[in-house]
Amino acid sequence: MIVAGIDIGSITTEALLLDKDKGIIGYTIMQTGADSKKTAEMALEKVLAYPGKTTSDVSFTIATGCGRKRALFAQQAVTEITCIAKGVNYLFPGARTIIDIGGQDTKAIRVDEKGRVVEFEMNDKCAAGTGRFIEVMAKALNVELDKIGEISLKYKKDVTISSICTVFAESEVISLVSEGEELEDILYGIHKAISDRTMGLISRLGGSQDEVIMTGGVAKNIGVVKALEKALGTQIKTHVEPQIVGALGAAILAMEKTA
Repeated sequence: MIVAGIDIGSITTEALLLDKDKGIIGYTIMQTGADSKKTAEMALEKVLAYPGKTTSDVSFTIATGCGRKRALFAQQAVTEITCIAKGVNYLFPGARTIIDIGGQDTKAIRVDEKGRVVEFEMNDKCAAGTGRFIEVMAKALNVELDKIGEISLKYKKDVTISSICTVFAESEVISLVSEGEELEDILYGIHKAISDRTMGLISRLGGSQDEVIMTGGVAKNIGVVKALEKALGTQIKTHVEPQIVGALGAAILAMEKTA
């Protein structure tokens, strides 16, 4: 029995297939682009092609993410918070605190031993401290996005980015460059600013509880992960592909529907 989970985010869309006996049998990650409906359909077709399956082989599909209602082929749409919690519980049964930083929002989630959401805090009013924020900063500094994390770990000076607003922070970063501040120090300051904003959400949950898991595209940025670990005083665990956790959770819920 095969089920599918589709996570339609603001920047990327993930499709994942789950087999009742074999577990995860394939996934794909695509840029969402302007037509999220078409992207979701393409993502499902692409992931089905890997094991040589068709849509008729899929017993149940659940869509999640901000564009979940655009996946008209899915039998059900579920919020990303619920799906992330479910996916994390499958991968890390001991998880109690989840940090998810995606393209346009940041979430701090507390879960119980069964992966059920107990409480959450979310920043969804602006792109500050999210993947989009990091993209803008990387462009302003003319640095490849996938390299800024490693570069920031070489910092020697604790540079403070006082504004987390994307527009104002970009101007502040440009000013720091003109003042001769080192690239790695500026990048560290950016990551620390993201960490500080995320810690604000965690504090509203009453603090973190072990173990702490990070998901979403920003979890691939080692600079942000290390800044958060320093602030939390504990290790943060991530999956080898942190972007698929929401789609995985959707697929797990789909499997439960067929039980």
